[in-house]
Amino acid sequence: MGRLSRVAWLYIGVVAAAAVAVIVAGPFGGLDWVQVGALGLLLVACESSATLLNSRGLAWSANSIASLAAVVLCGPVGAALVGSCTLLGVRRGPSPTQRLFNAAMFAVSAYLAGRTFLLFGGHVGVQGPSAFPGVIGPFAAAAAVHVTVNFALLRGVFWLTKEPGTALGRLGLDTKLWLTDLGYGAFGLLIAAVWSVLGPFTPFLVLIPVFVARWAVAQFAAQQRAYEATVSALCQAVETKDFYTRGHSERVSRGSVMIATEIGMRAERVAAIRYAGMLHDVGKLGVPTSVLQKRSSLTDDEYRAIQLHPMRGLDIVREIGFLDEALAGIMHHHERIDGKGYPMGLAGDEIPEFARVLAVADAFDAMTSDRSYRGARPVPEAVAELRKWAGKQFDPAFVDAFVTAIERDSWTPPDPAPAEEPLFSPGVTFPPAVPPARDGQSAPDGTSDVSDMPTIESL
Repeated sequence: MGRLSRVAWLYIGVVAAAAVAVIVAGPFGGLDWVQVGALGLLLVACESSATLLNSRGLAWSANSIASLAAVVLCGPVGAALVGSCTLLGVRRGPSPTQRLFNAAMFAVSAYLAGRTFLLFGGHVGVQGPSAFPGVIGPFAAAAAVHVTVNFALLRGVFWLTKEPGTALGRLGLDTKLWLTDLGYGAFGLLIAAVWSVLGPFTPFLVLIPVFVARWAVAQFAAQQRAYEATVSALCQAVETKDFYTRGHSERVSRGSVMIATEIGMRAERVAAIRYAGMLHDVGKLGVPTSVLQKRSSLTDDEYRAIQLHPMRGLDIVREIGFLDEALAGIMHHHERIDGKGYPMGLAGDEIPEFARVLAVADAFDAMTSDRSYRGARPVPEAVAELRKWAGKQFDPAFVDAFVTAIERDSWTPPDPAPAEEPLFSPGVTFPPAVPPARDGQSAPDGTSDVSDMPTIESL
């Protein structure tokens, strides 16, 4: 989780206190401790075999199977006790604080699921043949509450600890894992139904499907990591050729996600636009290195070569299936609302939404980063430039969304470029000189607003 703020500590403390409160309050009189113990062991086995989803420690386990079986067999308090057994998992990775939060989160989720089960008319105890199909409705409601509360509490701690991309949403995993948890939670009802026959040995029946579930999620997680590795490798290749803008792709990606989140894009599209931001300049791989690192003004032919990089980028990544809508953003992120951009001169809503989002984040990061021809602009000045060019170069709605997100979450510009590693000679103008302005106004990169010259700073 990294270094925790006071608010994050308070949040974790409140969740832990809630878990302790619901368990201590009882009652314990009707509990079958054999059931609680057997289901607790099942949960520990699930937690100990959790599947790592990403390098930041986000993991998935089939804990909901044991918790939801306890909801039916043991009731709210018994389910909370079983959920708290998460603390006893033996997998490596989680810190003591993370273990405490995870155990409290599962205990609270299980308790609320148990209350929901009772609220919808469910009967706690071993379920005989006469209980079906009546028990299915209360169990389904309890499962939905369990998984939803779990994800909500987890999202809260990610938000408060400022985890990059809030992990779940960034990977587009929310819906998939929510449905996976819900589906495998149904095994809890199976355990409750078979308990009358096999008793404490019933949990062993689900160990095989639990490990099958772990394997399936592991394959999905491996696929996601492969996507990340592919994108990272391409970004590294771009920055090797154009090292003066190192870190630019990652920052454009972060800014694009801020805009997408602010306007309410669904999780899958947010994940896609994150990839688009990281790969928006991949077409520079098709631009000669001598042009990208030239220490003097560009010729017209060299400038035209750079203008081809969006189309070259599309050629490079068009066969990468998981990019989907990101391809349109890569192709058109240098288009302008007034139709004076490139490569196709699209205007207004003709420009794909992803491209309009990327254009704002791209220009903002360029303005707040050091360039050979000028130092980085302060964030307030860059914001003022975005507003000035809204409706001409940028989509005003996305400018407003970005500014709102920056004011709420702040923006950390990159460190100044080291003096010992200049890319261009001092005093060189890049982009090259352009014809006189149409209306005398200055564009965000300090060039003039002319019909045949894009004003985005990051070419």
